[in-house]
Amino acid sequence: MTARQPAVPFILVTVFLDVIGFGLIIPVLPGLIGDFTASRDQQAYWFGALTAAYGLMQFGCAPLLGALSDRFGRRPVLLLSIFGLGCDFLLMALAPNLWVLLLARLLGGATGANFSVANAYIADVTPPEQRGRGFGALGAAFGLGFIVGPMLGGLLGATDVRLPFYVAAGLSLLNAAYGLFVLPESHPVAKRVAFSFARANPFSALWSLAQLRGVGSLIAVYTLFMLAQFVLHATWVLYTTFRFDWTPRENGISLFIVGLVGAVVQGVLLGRLMRHWGERRLVYIGFASGAIAYVAYGLATEGWMMYCIIFANLLSFAAAPALQAQISKAVSPEHQGVAMGSLSSISSLMLVVAPLLASPLLARVSHLPSGDWRIGATFFLSAGLQALALLMAVVHFRRHPLPHTLP
Repeated sequence: MTARQPAVPFILVTVFLDVIGFGLIIPVLPGLIGDFTASRDQQAYWFGALTAAYGLMQFGCAPLLGALSDRFGRRPVLLLSIFGLGCDFLLMALAPNLWVLLLARLLGGATGANFSVANAYIADVTPPEQRGRGFGALGAAFGLGFIVGPMLGGLLGATDVRLPFYVAAGLSLLNAAYGLFVLPESHPVAKRVAFSFARANPFSALWSLAQLRGVGSLIAVYTLFMLAQFVLHATWVLYTTFRFDWTPRENGISLFIVGLVGAVVQGVLLGRLMRHWGERRLVYIGFASGAIAYVAYGLATEGWMMYCIIFANLLSFAAAPALQAQISKAVSPEHQGVAMGSLSSISSLMLVVAPLLASPLLARVSHLPSGDWRIGATFFLSAGLQALALLMAVVHFRRHPLPHTLP
């Protein structure tokens, strides 16, 4: 057991640095694409293509890396994926054209899908009664990395648009080198299983979800909710650049605030909110708040208004965990793993769909004057998706009322 002591901290650091690396490039990637494009619409199309390529590779490779780690062990798959992610960032920093950027994003999506292996490692080295705490620590590392990454990327990008890519590459490569010395194998040879493409199929979880009973339209609600969020994520930086002429520094600060508000709501206030309103009412309130906020983002005429909307919209950050709790309660105990894994698959798939919808829409309005309300079209799309999700949630919960309890 002594040899395993550095393992969990290393996994937490790996997740933290992976997310920092991802967050570092968010405020500056549109600017780097802009160096290779001649117009705003081309910039929007290429940003959407690169984002969708990254999401598609993550969707396909997350179960693949997990299956490979079951066959060959966690250590080699983790170290190779961390090294590959460092190469991805370095390739982006040195990219001479858009096609090299696309190749880098494909590599980054494939190697950055190592969260499934990190989860498996935690499961290997923690006893069942402490496993929830271990997964919670992974979630905290993920959230902290997404708070720090965009802020750091925005500050570095204000100096040089390629500097955040070099920093992200350095962090990943140093982490891979460090892992060579401190990361032991957690999955013994005796427990390894033969590799199977059927187990590595990313659609298998979605197919399993389709077989479940008792979930119903809540899955469609979750899908619409995640699609609305990812449409915002896919267009935030370009929209604020077109609308308010924001720089990477300003975009980094705004994303830092979004991450900070989300962490406070989900890490500090969530329990109190659920006790006060209950999960279903919190879903209603959070969805309604999000729909209104999306409209407000699209109609904002000054950059400072975006910050006000972020703070005013804090209840929407509680909607996702409240909805997930309701889905979990609607599924029988023996199907919990399938249901939660399927929700992750849906999120990954929406990461692909969102830029394919949002980028062409943003490209069509990108030439409008910055004061034209139509330039907020992608946020109005998010508002419509969110409103539809709210309506479907209301219908579902009315058809499935809470059971009465005795006093």
